[in-house]
Amino acid sequence: MAAPKPTDPAEDAARHAQKMAKKKAARDKIMATKEGEKGLIIVHTGAGKGKSSSGFGMILRCIAHEMPCAVVQFIKGAWDTGERRLIEGNFGDLCQFFAMGEGFTWETQDKEKDIAAARRGWEKAKELIRDDRNRMVLLDEINIALRYDYLPIDEVVEFLKAEKPAMTHVVLTGRNAKEELIEIADLVTEMTLVKHPFRSGIKGQKGVEF
Repeated sequence: MAAPKPTDPAEDAARHAQKMAKKKAARDKIMATKEGEKGLIIVHTGAGKGKSSSGFGMILRCIAHEMPCAVVQFIKGAWDTGERRLIEGNFGDLCQFFAMGEGFTWETQDKEKDIAAARRGWEKAKELIRDDRNRMVLLDEINIALRYDYLPIDEVVEFLKAEKPAMTHVVLTGRNAKEELIEIADLVTEMTLVKHPFRSGIKGQKGVEF
C-alpha cells in the first residue's frame, strides 16, 4: 500500500479558508432572518450537574451588562453559597438576592414547612417578575418545589404566560421539570449525568457545588 501523499501546507490552508468562508456565508444567511427579541422562559433540568451554575452564569452576564436582575432560591436558603456571597457582597445594587428555602425536603422532614417556604418564594418571585425593571429573574431549584407539588404547576404556568413582562427573562432550574413548564418554555436544556464524584465517595466541595 502506497504511503499517503504529503499535503501542501499552502493548499491545505486555502481549502480550509474556502470551507470556512462557505460556512460563514451560510451562517450569515441564517442570522439575517433573526431580528426579533423577547423575554425568554428558560428551563435548566436533568440529572446532570450544572443547572444552577448555568443560571448564575446568565445572572453574572446581566450584571456585567448593568442589567437589573434578581434571584430567588427555593431550596438552598440555608446554604452559605459562593454565588450568594459574591452577588450580595459586590453587586447588590444590580441584583436582588432572596434565599427563601428551608433546605432539601429530606432535611426538613416537614411537608407543611416546605410548602410554606415554597409559597413565600413564589410570592417574592411574582413580585420581582412583575417589576419590568428586572431584565432577568432566576428561580433556582423551583422545579424541585414543583415536583413535590409544593406549588401548583398550573398557577406557575398561567402566571408566566399572562403576567411576565415582554422583555423579562425568567430562568427556572432543577431536576424533573414538569411537562407543562417545558411546553411553554422558549429554551430548555437537559443536563445529562455521565459521571459524578459523589458516586465515588467524594462530598460536595466549595467552588464546585456551592
